[in-house]
Amino acid sequence: MKKMIEPLWAVHDYMQVESMKTRDPAIVAELRKNNPPVAQPVVRVHEETGRKTLYVGDQLSRRIVGMTERESLPLLRFLSAHMIDPLFTYRQKWQKNDLIMWDNRSTMHLALADFPKGAHRYCVRTTILGSPSGYLYKR
Repeated sequence: MKKMIEPLWAVHDYMQVESMKTRDPAIVAELRKNNPPVAQPVVRVHEETGRKTLYVGDQLSRRIVGMTERESLPLLRFLSAHMIDPLFTYRQKWQKNDLIMWDNRSTMHLALADFPKGAHRYCVRTTILGSPSGYLYKR
């Protein structure tokens, strides 16, 4: 499996995100303009550690370059299921003053709405410019 997927590229399309279906069409059009589909390697190598990581996801990965969406779906589903296996996941049990940091180049994350109604979660995102890893995808 590792040998098979290493040379592959996946098309990531922000318009695949579920919430796009319910958003204002004008906002969606602007988001589409500013976030065109991008092809990214399915397996990325972390610049500092040299470790390989999968770079696909349920919501954004639309297809494998060179395959149809229908042909790509079983492989993308398999990889996504592998990545969310409890063996590879961590779940934070939040306490006051907790601070969590992660490297987006090698870690998936999901913010669950699992806190009391009316409670607030304060989040700050810092993005550091890195090396480009993909290209604009045009059919």
